Amino acid sequence: MATAHQASPGAARDSIAGIKVIDVDTHLSEPYDLWSSRAPAKWKERVPQVKTIDNKRQWVIDAKTVMGPAAAVSVVRADGAKAQGVEFFTWPLEDVHAGCHTIKPRLEFMDSEGIWAQILYPNLLGFGGQRAAGFDPELRLICTQIYNDAMAEFQQESGQRIFGMALMPWWDVKEAVKETIRCHKMGLKGINTNSCPQDHGIPDLGQDYWHPLWEVCSDLGMPINFHIGNSTESMDFFGKSCWPSQTPEMKLALGSTLLFLHNAGVFANIIYSGILERFPKLKFVSVESGIGWMPFLLDALDWEFNEVDPRSKHLTMKPSDYFRRQIYACFWFETKAFRTALDVIGEDNIMFETDFPHPTCLYPKALDHALHTLEGLSLETKRKLLSGNASRVYSIPV
Repeated sequence: MATAHQASPGAARDSIAGIKVIDVDTHLSEPYDLWSSRAPAKWKERVPQVKTIDNKRQWVIDAKTVMGPAAAVSVVRADGAKAQGVEFFTWPLEDVHAGCHTIKPRLEFMDSEGIWAQILYPNLLGFGGQRAAGFDPELRLICTQIYNDAMAEFQQESGQRIFGMALMPWWDVKEAVKETIRCHKMGLKGINTNSCPQDHGIPDLGQDYWHPLWEVCSDLGMPINFHIGNSTESMDFFGKSCWPSQTPEMKLALGSTLLFLHNAGVFANIIYSGILERFPKLKFVSVESGIGWMPFLLDALDWEFNEVDPRSKHLTMKPSDYFRRQIYACFWFETKAFRTALDVIGEDNIMFETDFPHPTCLYPKALDHALHTLEGLSLETKRKLLSGNASRVYSIPV
């Protein structure tokens, strides 16, 4: 007998007929010529590109600096099979599903899965653009701008169904403001940035230095996304987060799990910093972190705030109230903790993601899994979680 997770796509989707599902976290396996095909002549040899070095294809920047293997970072093979363990680490673009890197096959895949739109995040430059830290400022700025130009092109080519979040020149707030305005004019729907600039000698996000960026994002309605693994310190799959004796497979599983929880610290700091008090229209999104841990975090933030600083002048509401007003979270594989989180966070602050085509992605039949999790909820609640909230946060008409 088929389980809820094995139900036919039609059976799973009939219950949400008419809902345009928006998947708020997917990734791009960057085409090998994404930067070189768009770069001005003076930058063509310096931007990221793939070269064969010692008989291995490598991503190279600045003509000589190796960034790593030219892997697609996808667990979905070209034939549609899903990888297990760490075998996918060496797969090149031609060995993975064409939808990982090309628009038309991506749209065909989305149609087959019953997904109308997707939010898109990068791989090569880091989930928050943090890998730009080692390049000279002029080169990293042009790399960031070319990536954002490509996202605007992808959005247009997809017929306004695939929405890349704009990477930021996070090392310079003035450049970040200019790039946000430029990307908004191109039609991009939000920004994606490094949560820990202090790792590189730049003021942390709670300082006045960043107010110009918060102001422009607030004025333009551009949500700020913090994807897990978005900083140098947090992107640690195989380092300090795992015991040395663990197998490579267990290190991947542990590293992935602990990446989810890193965002707890990011959003706790955002709330306590007073950013949300000063900018009440600003929207922040915790991407690919899940929601099950959030009820405890909000309980703890409220309790500790009341214990140590209940008469604070820079926070006029409970920390949990700021969360419900301005912070959004994403669910995908969770089942057991989902209902508690839904009750605590509220149905207006949760969105759906698949993480396609990364190791933890819901694949295949993502909606079958999601609808099993949402079983028993009203159609209106399902509409909010699968479409309406994302439409509102990212200004995507449905």
